[in-house]
Amino acid sequence: QVHLVESGGGLVQAGGSLRLSCAASGSFQIISDIGWFRQAQGKQRELVATISTGGSTNYADSVKGQFTISRDNAKNTVYLQMNSLKPEDTAVYYCNARTFQSGRWNDFWGQGTQVTVSS
Repeated sequence: QVHLVESGGGLVQAGGSLRLSCAASGSFQIISDIGWFRQAQGKQRELVATISTGGSTNYADSVKGQFTISRDNAKNTVYLQMNSLKPEDTAVYYCNARTFQSGRWNDFWGQGTQVTVSS
């Protein structure tokens, strides 16, 4: 099992920056990909960025060059550095971890952290 706790959300003006953190407890060593999704009000949850155990990253086109994901395996933590924030980045941001156990993929989610970007 993996337990995820996000932090770092808040209210920021357009053009500002925030750094989200996701601390994982439990069986961090079994996590394959870990990353961030977001869900704006009235919209579906969408991928923001993921990072693999080996450090390979994947970003949504909408955040490439703007957000940076990183992973500290020693601290069991993944970060999302968000720069040049725009009002359209406003959403609840969820940490996600994937494991492969018992022959299948498993998804674990944090409780979410609100990011609000004012214009």
